[in-house]
Amino acid sequence: MPHRVIQWSTGNVGRLALRGIINHPGLELVGLWVHGQDKVGRDAGELCGLDRRVGVTATNDTAALLALDADCVSYTATADLRPAEGKTSCFTSGIDPGFANDALPILLLSACERVDSVRVMEILDYATYDQATVLFDTMGFAQPLDHTPLLLIPGVLTLAWGPVIHAIAAALGTDVEDIRETYEKVPADRAFTVPSGPVPAGTMAGLRFEVQGMVRGRPAIVLEHVTRLRPDIAPQWPQPAGAGCYRVVIEGMPSMICDLQLRGAGGDHNNGGLVATAMRILNAIPAVCAAKPGLLAVQDLPLYGAPGLLA
Repeated sequence: MPHRVIQWSTGNVGRLALRGIINHPGLELVGLWVHGQDKVGRDAGELCGLDRRVGVTATNDTAALLALDADCVSYTATADLRPAEGKTSCFTSGIDPGFANDALPILLLSACERVDSVRVMEILDYATYDQATVLFDTMGFAQPLDHTPLLLIPGVLTLAWGPVIHAIAAALGTDVEDIRETYEKVPADRAFTVPSGPVPAGTMAGLRFEVQGMVRGRPAIVLEHVTRLRPDIAPQWPQPAGAGCYRVVIEGMPSMICDLQLRGAGGDHNNGGLVATAMRILNAIPAVCAAKPGLLAVQDLPLYGAPGLLA
């Protein structure tokens, strides 16, 4: 029997998750929550760009949705401003934080004789990431360099990516003594525009940060982001494979470098990442429903794939 799913949100990732549920042979859409009043009462198929109705109407009535006979909620609303969790069995994943910096490096580590350090990186041009709240408010792009956005408030990077550090440490059988945060900004040399809005000259156009897991006094497990709004911003920073990539660098025996490139609609790397974010959690639903209650880490679930999705 298909797992009965409520989809929560229809934004950048949400509409792709909604489409993924509708098209998934192992899932059945039974409810849909939306934030915007203009979406209430509309058919789910319309809201995710399908050319057919699916018979599930969007609502913002939380109580009615949670009263449904559903197995799982697929929650893909922006979580930066909604950090609280309910008393549920909960698996949080996607791409980053998610499989690109937990499942992928852990898989590679299983082939090592010795590990000296692990670095997991996202190196992306965010210009086509069309989500103004995330880009300008949460991350601080197009803001003065002395502005402190939500992401760079002390402790927030650790809140978001600290679990990645601890997951890798657990796979290595070691303890993290401390987590440190560093970041660097670069300004736009000229004014330009991205789909989310204008970027004035002199405001932030590049951001590089690290979340460092300290083991025996050194940064042995590091999460790094290199984010630009134009490919020519900060050429001295690490460069991606292709238009953008997720990179795992392991120093040890053997040493490894693994670059993961994603391409979605029109070959766009950001769209590919959004699709992968949605499908990573949707394909986990059977395993999450079968798992023990509580918060679930990547190590708590079996290795899962995408059953029934081969075209």
